[in-house]
Amino acid sequence: MGNTTEETVRLEDNVCACCRHKNTPRGEREQKKLNSRINRIIGQLKGIQNMIEDNRYCGDILIQIGAVESALQGLGYQILQEHMESCVVEEVKQGNTAIMTEAVELMKKLK
Repeated sequence: MGNTTEETVRLEDNVCACCRHKNTPRGEREQKKLNSRINRIIGQLKGIQNMIEDNRYCGDILIQIGAVESALQGLGYQILQEHMESCVVEEVKQGNTAIMTEAVELMKKLK
C-alpha cells in the first residue's frame, strides 16, 4: 500500500496528519459557563441581524457590533487563561518548552 496523506507521519511534530485533534477536559461547571457566554454572544448576533432587517440606524448597529467584538474577545481571554493554567503548565512540566511559542502565537491572534 502507498502512503496517503492520512498515513504520512509529519516529521516536524511526529504526529500523524489524521491525529491532530487535541482535547482539553473541562468540568461541567466550566463548560456551562463557556456555553452561557457563547449563547449570549449568539443572542447579540441575532439582535444585530434583526436590526439590519429592520433598517435600523447604522450607528446603533455599529455599537452592537462593538459589543459583540468585546464579548468574543472576553471569551477568548477566558479560554486563553484556561489554556495557560492547564495545557501550557502541563507541557512545561513535561519538559516541552516549545509550547510557549504556541502560546505566544495564540496571544497574537487574540490581539
